Amino acid sequence: MTEDIKKDVQARMAKSIEALKSELARIRTGRAHTGLLDHIAVDYYGTRTPLAQVASVTVSDARNLTVTPWEKSLVGPIERAILESGLGFNPVTTGTTIRIPMPPLTEERRRELGKVARSEGENAKIAIRNIRRDSNTHLKEQVKKKLLSEDEEKRLMEAVQKITDQFIAEIDRLVGAKEHDILEV
Repeated sequence: MTEDIKKDVQARMAKSIEALKSELARIRTGRAHTGLLDHIAVDYYGTRTPLAQVASVTVSDARNLTVTPWEKSLVGPIERAILESGLGFNPVTTGTTIRIPMPPLTEERRRELGKVARSEGENAKIAIRNIRRDSNTHLKEQVKKKLLSEDEEKRLMEAVQKITDQFIAEIDRLVGAKEHDILEV
């Protein structure tokens, strides 16, 4: 039972780390990568469909993305979705291919993106702490029901705290690496 609690806490915290990685991947650095367009949805015959399901997205070089729709009729809707995404991209259409040049980031914009990365990191830390709190509450309930001794509760709470500290250190490492990527010219 005690191992189940630790495994559950680790699994839930690992999911928070994965969510943070996904959020950080959306934040733009100076280089082009396909993850920048992951959250864009295209109007495909009246249905909002992820861009990756209606076109192939590739990195043509460090500053350009190329989107190739699977149907000619999707060029306009894809271009519109990219413009409306709020990413600040100006797609260039050449026939059935859409090229997306990455404008260079200004120093001010880099600092703003660094703040966004730190904010995402803080949200992940809050999620980790909430998992720890839920776990500790569960342990206290187990003691009240006489399913755990107070010594076991204390030992498990310390174990959960160690796990929490490891995941928070991982969050700090991920956010620090992302900030370094953003500020790198």
